[in-house]
Amino acid sequence: MLKTFRKILILIILILFCIPQNNIAQDTVSVPQPVKSKFRPEPLRATMLAVAFPGLGQIYNRKYWKIPLVYLGFGGLIYSVGFNSSHYNTYMKAYQDFTDVIPETNSYLKVIPSTIDPASYDPVLHPESYQYYKDQMLRMVDYYRRYRDLSYIGIAGWYLFSILDANVDASLFNFDVSKNLDIAAFPVLLSTPGGFVGTGLNLKITF
Repeated sequence: MLKTFRKILILIILILFCIPQNNIAQDTVSVPQPVKSKFRPEPLRATMLAVAFPGLGQIYNRKYWKIPLVYLGFGGLIYSVGFNSSHYNTYMKAYQDFTDVIPETNSYLKVIPSTIDPASYDPVLHPESYQYYKDQMLRMVDYYRRYRDLSYIGIAGWYLFSILDANVDASLFNFDVSKNLDIAAFPVLLSTPGGFVGTGLNLKITF
């Protein structure tokens, strides 16, 4: 009885070890892992967002560090507009009051040093001094008007630059910069027809 039991036990062990491993593997079910898609910004969408509001194109491109630069540029140009406009208005008013014949209009005293005697630039007594101060005021009017207008142009230019930056960033976002790309510059000796030897620069591009 005991021998029979041993034979049955040995037979069971042999059967278990003889089962092919691929049969066990067939019972397992592999679950595919989700593949995370790579972000690819669309240049047209980035451009339209930048046109709609400055900085939105940079946000869409995930270039968050450029947003402070965009608004610092606009802030500096807007400040320049206000600064130059204020001084332009001051000198324009001073010029108008200086050249009229109404004694009560004396805003020009804000731009002429208080240490100067008003009689020294009287148009009748001292026409040379009067003409000098009038020319100086007119020169300052032109100066601040020019830089005020340039500041307005700068705002428009910075706005266009932010749009272009968003478009270029979106277009080159997934640009593959391979390690095989290389550029090297090294000096070379050049021989001239006259027999003289000179030096030059040679560029080697590898891609």
